[in-house]
Amino acid sequence: AGAWGGLWPRLLPLCPQAAPPARSFHIDYDGDCFRKDGAPFRYVAGSIHYARVPRPAWRDRLLKMYMSGLSTVQVYIPWNYHEPLPGLYDFAGDRDVEAFLDLTAELGLLVILRPGPYICAEWEMGGLPAWLLWKPDIVLRSSDADYLAAVDSWLHVLLPKIKPRLYQHGGNIISVQVENEYGSYYACDYNYLRHLLGTFRALLGHDVLLFTTDSTQADELRCGTLQGLYATVDFGPGSNITEAFGAQRRVQPKGPLVNSEYYTGWLDYWGEAHASISSARVARGLADMLQLGANVNMQRAPSCSSLCFPWPGADFKEEYKPVTTSYDYDAPLSEAGDPTEKLFAIRTVISKFQALPVGPMPPATPKYAYGRVALQKYASLLDVLDVLCPSGPIQSQFPLTFEAIKQAHGFVLYRTHLPRDIPDPATLSTPPHSVCDRGYVMLQKEYQGTLERDGQTALQVTGSEGATLDVLLENMGRINFGANTSDFKGLLGNLSLDSSPLSRWLIYPLAIDTAVQQGWPHAAPPKSSSRGGAGPAFYTGAFETPGIAWDTFVKFPGWSKGQLWINGFNLGRYWPQRGPQQTLFVPGSVLHSGCPNNITVLELEGAPPTPFLLFLDRPFFNMTLGRSTAATE
Repeated sequence: AGAWGGLWPRLLPLCPQAAPPARSFHIDYDGDCFRKDGAPFRYVAGSIHYARVPRPAWRDRLLKMYMSGLSTVQVYIPWNYHEPLPGLYDFAGDRDVEAFLDLTAELGLLVILRPGPYICAEWEMGGLPAWLLWKPDIVLRSSDADYLAAVDSWLHVLLPKIKPRLYQHGGNIISVQVENEYGSYYACDYNYLRHLLGTFRALLGHDVLLFTTDSTQADELRCGTLQGLYATVDFGPGSNITEAFGAQRRVQPKGPLVNSEYYTGWLDYWGEAHASISSARVARGLADMLQLGANVNMQRAPSCSSLCFPWPGADFKEEYKPVTTSYDYDAPLSEAGDPTEKLFAIRTVISKFQALPVGPMPPATPKYAYGRVALQKYASLLDVLDVLCPSGPIQSQFPLTFEAIKQAHGFVLYRTHLPRDIPDPATLSTPPHSVCDRGYVMLQKEYQGTLERDGQTALQVTGSEGATLDVLLENMGRINFGANTSDFKGLLGNLSLDSSPLSRWLIYPLAIDTAVQQGWPHAAPPKSSSRGGAGPAFYTGAFETPGIAWDTFVKFPGWSKGQLWINGFNLGRYWPQRGPQQTLFVPGSVLHSGCPNNITVLELEGAPPTPFLLFLDRPFFNMTLGRSTAATE
């Protein structure tokens, strides 16, 4: 050691070490391209939502994306997924975004990061936490002081985790989006965008490429872009590519052409047909863009599993349109991560412009049809309020919203009593759009029917003075796009009986998910009140796998609407009566091999006389309002 130490000072000037080339990723405005380490660079990317894919499947999905010829993945970070309550952060398990980003680097993929704070993504409230609405007059996505304080607090937690993973610092993140499609939002608040730009620069440095994404509409590009942020556009296969990139050029005259969201499919809404876009159309549009030298990110390159309750969002297009549990999206990789015809069509196009990785595409994951599993009623929801709301009800003269009682998701029960005898049918009603989003009405524990946000707002009831009136309110997902992201839940207006407002309410915030995750009701003694009948009730069952725990799909023959848990894992909403989604994806990673798999179902309207579930080896997506148009395999 001494000899090497003595020689080193004399050897150093004689044998200078060549400095490694500086890692860089920037825009060449004169060459209309990106430059990576000084060389011209064009990416072909695909979006993936780590929050919608079970962690054991991350590697499989990313590897399939890599083998498809993608150099880059685009990654959303949902704020509300990581900060469920103010100052309470969760980056463990499925929420370990750092582990996900490290896995992308391990597999040789670059990353385009979209940390919001708003991301849309058909995700509850566009990724914004519901607790922001605890301040009812807050103006989201604006320079409102309370909103900015919450954003800054979050970014000061998140972005320091991102900085060491930037390409310039030896990582694989080549660019970072600021906000998302802000031009579609009514506020058009440039001070807000400037504030975000300053915060991102302060926390990530001045070398990272920051960008915006908007539609090709002139007014949206005007409100969504800002000097200092590179402006990109998004559009799908049906667009005129020349006109679309012409729109980008009007706000960004020089630099690379970028389509940040090329739609390979589309989302599904409850009650509408399953969306699809043909493989040929998607491939043709991709080829045309690559021929122009454009950079393309394919939105939903893999579709995503249903493991996202309570996270599906909603749109508002003249009416409230909640998104289905499945995020299949008719994407190149299916919900179960299986390569599709569309994936191979895209791969063929990419091969004409760049070399593909050597080796075969990983195969589809094995599926298993576990068959029929009988269920039995455990209890009506009204009979287990002590378990679901251990702290007891909140008393209020008039109904309070979810936000007012600090309940973000799930269900809240509103209870009052009839103020008088009603021998003849009287009208129980709510003001329009004040049931957010569905209300299941019970009188003396007898199911009366359902009130709906943009549907039925009145029921006819009879009863005696003092009879118990219960309304179970369900949050079907907060609006994630447009001007209505302040989407309050619960009873927003009072319930009236023949136009006379009802008062003296007991309000039960229900922690159903927490109870089921902790083993209820399988670990609890059976209830004696397990009589049949309609209305919200819990059903239980169990099945064993034959020595394997493979992916499967569960169908709900004769069921109405509700939620499914297996082994305490919330697999999301089912609603076969409305469709189009008929099955829920069950990844093998939530199943046990060698011991029973416990099933819990919350049926909200009415179970079949002989309740059972059917486990299949393929999904069914396209069946709407009882009319089958196709089965998607």
